[in-house]
Amino acid sequence: MPGCLLHLPLEACTTTFNLEKAVCNHGCFMMAPNSWIPSTQILQRPLRLSNFSTSVVVSISHPPGNASIIVEVHNTDNVSPEDEKIILEQVARMLRISERDETDLREFQNLHPEAKEKGFGRSFRSPTIFEDAIKSILLCNCTWKRSLDMAKALCELQSQLANCLISMECEDLNKKSLHKGSKRKRVTEKLTEDKKCAEDCSDSQMLNGKNTTSLGNFPSSRELVSLDEYFLKKHCNLGYRAKRILQLAKRVESGKLDLQKFEKESNSVSAQEVYAKLKRVKGFGPFACANLMMCMGFYEMVPMDSETRRHLQQVLANIISLPSYMWIYNEVYIDVMVFSLFSLLISSFIVHVRFDLVEDYEKKFGKLSELPSSSYHIVTSTRSDSGEPFLQRRHT
Repeated sequence: MPGCLLHLPLEACTTTFNLEKAVCNHGCFMMAPNSWIPSTQILQRPLRLSNFSTSVVVSISHPPGNASIIVEVHNTDNVSPEDEKIILEQVARMLRISERDETDLREFQNLHPEAKEKGFGRSFRSPTIFEDAIKSILLCNCTWKRSLDMAKALCELQSQLANCLISMECEDLNKKSLHKGSKRKRVTEKLTEDKKCAEDCSDSQMLNGKNTTSLGNFPSSRELVSLDEYFLKKHCNLGYRAKRILQLAKRVESGKLDLQKFEKESNSVSAQEVYAKLKRVKGFGPFACANLMMCMGFYEMVPMDSETRRHLQQVLANIISLPSYMWIYNEVYIDVMVFSLFSLLISSFIVHVRFDLVEDYEKKFGKLSELPSSSYHIVTSTRSDSGEPFLQRRHT
């Protein structure tokens, strides 16, 4: 079936927008269900429709000289106005197409001519803040490869949730199992059944030229909330993160936590206020808070993983004393007093760190936009004793 073409006008972003640079600048683009196709420079992934329960696969492209981003919605020749609006909103969020994002970009590029010359300044993010929040948790205390694997497992689970009603069966299992031992036994049996279910189901399809790969969307809070913790932990190899992810999903679904409100208020509240609110969310330590805040458009906080720490050690070694650096590392955010000599750079500091990291990676591995997905797991600058890529996070 032919696809339906939608157009997202770039407007004020027309002269500065570059799809390759807007996507391939942050590890988030490597995480499922995103699929960047180097040969065509097209981004493919599922997006939600206006009912938030149905997903469609889209291909996002930007022909040279075009004043709009082209969004092809696959397997349909008609998209309702309501669905078109929500699809384009998700694309705009991922690629940071807004007046505020454009202002941030221009201010950053004015301070960093080299970044402007290379088209760098937009930091890729997910279509929803909930997906960004869960991925922030997935980035904590593990290797980069495992972060990628966990994101992929969650997307595969979402496909099964949509096609095999796993969520309903898990809910029944959670209610009917009275003893922990019998519960775990039944969940183990359920995992075996789901492997066959995954093979038999007519899963969501991620298109890649003429080939198709089975992959679902990233699960929503509504899809996750009825799952059993032990089932989710084992099915997606999430470890302790399963409990935190379920707690987050339940708070969102109950209305006790409104992540979208945080984002909508980002123009009127300070970074410190948002940080304080996020810190009260179970599972959100300094790193997860700072990473999610960056996705929301706050650049005052540094998501301090081992990669960023290594880079800051190199860049700041001759600028600040060791105690100041340790304080920055342990508390994650940058104190304006410490950087008073660089007051003009504070708001763009984290973007500049990302720019330097991308430059560092591309010197080692080549252009990120040209890497095959099979090589994504090697994109780190540190390795464990066993030689495997290592990306340890000290904070959640």
